Amino acid sequence: MRRGIAATVILVGLAATGCGAGTQEDLVVTGTPPPTPYAGSLNVPVKPLPEDGDEDEGSVSAMRASSGAAGRALECDGDIYEGGGADRWSKGDGGSTPEEGLQAYFDIEQPEVPRYGYRVEREESGRVLFSFDVDGRTKVAVVVAKDRPHRPGWRPETSAACDPAELPASFTDSKDYEIWTDRSGRRVATTKVSSAVGAEHCDWQSAHFLGLGHGRNSVLYARDPEKVLGTALLTSAYDGDVPLPADARDTGYRFHDWQLWVTPEKSKVYVRTPDGVEAWPRTKQGVGCA
Repeated sequence: MRRGIAATVILVGLAATGCGAGTQEDLVVTGTPPPTPYAGSLNVPVKPLPEDGDEDEGSVSAMRASSGAAGRALECDGDIYEGGGADRWSKGDGGSTPEEGLQAYFDIEQPEVPRYGYRVEREESGRVLFSFDVDGRTKVAVVVAKDRPHRPGWRPETSAACDPAELPASFTDSKDYEIWTDRSGRRVATTKVSSAVGAEHCDWQSAHFLGLGHGRNSVLYARDPEKVLGTALLTSAYDGDVPLPADARDTGYRFHDWQLWVTPEKSKVYVRTPDGVEAWPRTKQGVGCA
């Protein structure tokens, strides 16, 4: 279950490989284990993810509970970003090797994580933990299992990933992610601040969305210079040339030459550019197009 701005509104058609040796095209590599490999059991009970609309849907605790050993193997700087278990599968669907089970994870789940550079971190009685590491720390973990009840052959059992901001820039730059940085140039988690161009199928390409926070506490703002969103979706009009309010505070968040400023009054945010200051209004609830 993915969190962040894409869970709030339809926006877009949404490095090193760690310690392994191989090319970026290699799904599985070999090499030196990380400094602190996961030492726990790979057979960890899991709970199903809450249904859509449930109060705990997308919560950190729910994803930890549903991601089993994969979630425990992560070494995130922040919270787990996504995680869960796999559905049942039929005879003939399973792979003949753990590597084929890992490939099935990408074929079935279509996760927005790197598809190269995974390393066997741990093996245990019919289960294998594959990890994608950044600077020796596990950022994506997939546990594949063999011949489980109603799951013949090798297939993914649980998976989990850290925030996209913790993945290599070489990967996120090739996708639709817009990763902001703080005053020190460190990448900021997308659950704190995220942005994206408007969806092409909505004809919103000239608009831009910015989200602060995540889940039920998230707030969404929009840049709409060509008025493609209109008053039906915005709480007020976008203004591309405004004075910076006296009570505005620099968040320190940066995306290229954009600087994000906020005020105690949360109906707008202010984006400082080399050309001046823009006021991005807050969107109304349930932003989306048909």
